Amino acid sequence: MQTPVNNYQWEEEMKSITGKATLCATAIMGTMALAGAAVAQDYPNRPVELIVTFGPGGGADLMGRTMAQLMEEPLGVPIPVSNVGGASGNAGLTQLRTNPADGYSMGTLISLTVASWASGLGDNKPEDFRVISVVQSSPSFLFVPTSGEHQTAEALFEFAKANPGAITVATSGYGTQDDVTLKLLANAGIQMENVPFQAPAERYASPIGGHTAAIYEEPGDVGQFIAAGQLAPVVVFSKERHPAFPDVPTSAELGIDISGLDNYRSIAVAAGTPDDVVAKLEAAVATATASDEWQAFCAKTYTCITPVTGDAAQAMVSDFRDLIAAQLAN
Repeated sequence: MQTPVNNYQWEEEMKSITGKATLCATAIMGTMALAGAAVAQDYPNRPVELIVTFGPGGGADLMGRTMAQLMEEPLGVPIPVSNVGGASGNAGLTQLRTNPADGYSMGTLISLTVASWASGLGDNKPEDFRVISVVQSSPSFLFVPTSGEHQTAEALFEFAKANPGAITVATSGYGTQDDVTLKLLANAGIQMENVPFQAPAERYASPIGGHTAAIYEEPGDVGQFIAAGQLAPVVVFSKERHPAFPDVPTSAELGIDISGLDNYRSIAVAAGTPDDVVAKLEAAVATATASDEWQAFCAKTYTCITPVTGDAAQAMVSDFRDLIAAQLAN
């Protein structure tokens, strides 16, 4: 028969077991921390994928491919680009969000998609991602085909007021700021029909081919069609006229103050990506945006800005989502 253990012996044994368990847990945590640091220090040691969240040929695609090319040298690894379009950019971001948060997947996160979150599209949210850097921004315009019937915003708006829904506008999708802007115009009595296109090339061709009466877009994305005399800007949604298009009135000048809905583009990773990895990616983006190649690219696309990083970049995404939500609630 086993001799009973008295209370003192039991307490001492429990202290011993607890102490050993604590030491073991501490050792495991220390090993994990060292392993994490080693992984970050070794990063990157293989290609880093960049997920472009819209189809080929659009502004997000051009930005992503240009950025990938310019980041390869500072990171020292290839950066293959894959287009995962759909759901106003949410399909690609869902893939980014569900990939391992190890820095080997980056994605384009743009304001069109952030606006869609406020509209209830998809289940992504700002805290699902960590913004490396906001690298582009541009106000949006309404462009009309130069062969079209309405060559000024005044003429376009007057016709839309008299014929609700008769004016069709090519957009990048429902729930985006394209859609929000059209809803705000409708609130002012200017009802135009949203015609979404997932493929950028189809969207650009739509008004030129006479399939839609106008297109909501940034000037850099349709620059070749402006230069070719096929599209003309008629209104900019900003508080100030665009320096590259000084003759184009703002919506505020026309009595409809729609501003603050600029289209910005950023590079992001999944939330939970280690700080050291984020720091390396941020440094690589900074090197890219300081290059002559990038400066020429952003000038050509009317999108040059001082890059926004860190907490300011995160706040930019959250604040924009809230702004769109407030606009929709009015």
